[in-house]
Amino acid sequence: MSDHVLGVVMNGVTGRMGYRQHLVRSVLAINEQGGVTLPDGGRVRLRPVLVGRNAAKLAELADRHGVADHTTDLDAALADPANTIYFDAQVTQARVAATLKAIAAGKHVYTEKPTAESVTEAIRLAQAAEDAGVRNGVVQDKLFLPGLLKLKRLIDGGFFGQILSVRGEFGYWVFEGDWQAAQRPSWNYRSEDGGGIVLDMFPHWAYVLENLFGPVVSVYAQVSTHIPERWDESGQRYKATADDAAYGVFELAGGVIAQINSSWAVRVNRDELVEFQVDGTHGSAVAGLRGCRVQHRSATPKPVWNPDVPATARFRDGWQEVPDNAEFDNGFKVQWEQFIRHVVAGTPFPYTLRSGARGVQIAELGLRSHAEGRRLPVTGL
Repeated sequence: MSDHVLGVVMNGVTGRMGYRQHLVRSVLAINEQGGVTLPDGGRVRLRPVLVGRNAAKLAELADRHGVADHTTDLDAALADPANTIYFDAQVTQARVAATLKAIAAGKHVYTEKPTAESVTEAIRLAQAAEDAGVRNGVVQDKLFLPGLLKLKRLIDGGFFGQILSVRGEFGYWVFEGDWQAAQRPSWNYRSEDGGGIVLDMFPHWAYVLENLFGPVVSVYAQVSTHIPERWDESGQRYKATADDAAYGVFELAGGVIAQINSSWAVRVNRDELVEFQVDGTHGSAVAGLRGCRVQHRSATPKPVWNPDVPATARFRDGWQEVPDNAEFDNGFKVQWEQFIRHVVAGTPFPYTLRSGARGVQIAELGLRSHAEGRRLPVTGL
């Protein structure tokens, strides 16, 4: 048994996701629990090195959380041999160049998704990591949500029989920024800055579908910019050039059909911000971020369509909650722990930059499908 301390260069932690989920709820939380336990019983603690462009913000974050190291000089952080891992949570446009630098410096790399703005760049990144022999991974956090873990348990237990279809609803109303401040950064709505809901969310749907139901073999998407103008963080009006809604149909290997709506221009009338309904010959389930409800075929009602009389059945009452049966940790933290074990002990880690490139491919095909008005096949990378 041995204990390790790994230097982790964290680029982009002044952003909401990089700060809350990766620094506070993952890296610092891992240290608070005493580190990551390795297969041999040893433990690994992490020494974060905060990197970004705003020295004042970095200093404030470091002081708030007792982090010793922060810098605006990425090259210097990568040159330090004590730093083993590079993590990237920057805006997508900046990710490839910085991650390639880290690979060239011999660092193991772990990045947010999408890994790049184009499939060509995403493959380039994956190939560079493979050629350099560094361990690499991409954040695929939704696989570790309690609701989807329960859904995976149902699949593995054969609950559904033959799975027929998947229907997903994701999104919420993002305020335009004039009379109420927007709750997402303005770059999300400018295509020239790497924004757009397809590039943001289709990589998520790609890995969720691939890992739970099977790889995507064709894509059809209708894309829209429903809100044509918005107001940025300084109150300035700007033209929204990126898509804020996408309606996708994904054919999966084996014949399962998935329909997923993604929108930042929808008001929520469901229990959670994302929900997936899975229908099979033996039963159905609706899974969200945390909850999962099921209806077995033996308990399925027999409704008859009759618009002339009011419905008396309370259909939602016929569903049963799936019990937790386990303690669920933060999904980002769980995947960080898996990646640390992969780096130090060589344990398997399937969520590589190559899988990240497949997600970018699905996003690129979705945009092409909309532009060309047709269904597109997914070819091997």
